[in-house]
Amino acid sequence: MRSSRKPSWSPLPHSKEDRERAKSVPETPQTMAPSYRLAWSDEDFMTQRDLRPVRLQLELLKPELILAERGIESTVVLFGGARIPEPGGPAWAAKNETQKKNLEANARYYQEAREFAQLCSKHSAEHDFREFVVVTGGGPGVMEAGNRGAADVGAPSIGLNIVLPHEQAPNLYVTPELCFNFHYFAIRKMHFIMRAKAVAVFPGGFGTMDELFETLTLIQTGRMERVPVLLFGKEFWDRAIDLDYLADQGTISPGDQHIIDAVDTAEEAWGIISRFYADDNKS
Repeated sequence: MRSSRKPSWSPLPHSKEDRERAKSVPETPQTMAPSYRLAWSDEDFMTQRDLRPVRLQLELLKPELILAERGIESTVVLFGGARIPEPGGPAWAAKNETQKKNLEANARYYQEAREFAQLCSKHSAEHDFREFVVVTGGGPGVMEAGNRGAADVGAPSIGLNIVLPHEQAPNLYVTPELCFNFHYFAIRKMHFIMRAKAVAVFPGGFGTMDELFETLTLIQTGRMERVPVLLFGKEFWDRAIDLDYLADQGTISPGDQHIIDAVDTAEEAWGIISRFYADDNKS
C-alpha cells in the first residue's frame, strides 16, 4: 500500500529498510528469541489480547488510506443475503424444499441488485469513479450481484469481507485493489457507512437486519445525516418488519418509519436517489 501523502525526506531509516535488515541478521540465540523481533512485524505480539486497541485502529486506518488514495469520496451501499442465488443458479443454502422454492423465487433480487449497481456505476463514471461507488460485503448472493453490476459497466467496486468460521472467499467481481478483509464487525460496519450517500437493502437474514437497523439507528438519533435508505422487495419487507406497528406502540416516534423507502425495481430506487440529491442540491 502506498501512502496518499508525498513522503518527505528524512535522515532516519525507513521502517521497511529496518525490516529487511532484521531478516539478514545472523541467527543466534539472542536474535532468534521472540523478544528480539521488531514489534510491529511480530505477528505473535500483534495478535495478543492487549493489542486489541491497536488492531482496531489499524483496521480503521488501512481501508481509509487506500480509499483516500483512490480518491473515493462517496459510496452506495448494497446490503443483502448471501444465500440468494443468481437466476437459474442453485439454491445452495436451502435446507428443505420450501426454502429451495423461496430462494429460487427470490433470485429476482439478485438481478435487481445487479441492475441497480449498473445504474449507480454509470452515474459514478460521470464523477471519475469518485462518487457513488458501489460497496458490498464482498461475499456471494446479493453482494456478488452488486459487485458484478459495477463490473458489467467497467466500474470499480469495493468489497468489505470478514473472516468467518466457515470459509468465505470474496466474490470474483470485487475490484482486487479495493477488496478488504476484516476481523472486527464493528469496524467493517463503520466503513460501510462512513461514505454512504445511499443504502440499498435487499432481502436477507440476521446480518442484513443488523446492518439495516444500525443504519436506521444512526439516522434516527442524528448521528448520521439523512440519506436514502431503500428496501428492495415491498412484499418481503412488509412481512419481515412492521415499523408501523412499532410507531403505533410508541416505541419509535411517529414518522420514523418514513426514514425508509420501499421499492421493487432498480429504476425506482435510482429515481429516489436522483431526486433526493437534485432537490437538496447535494450531488
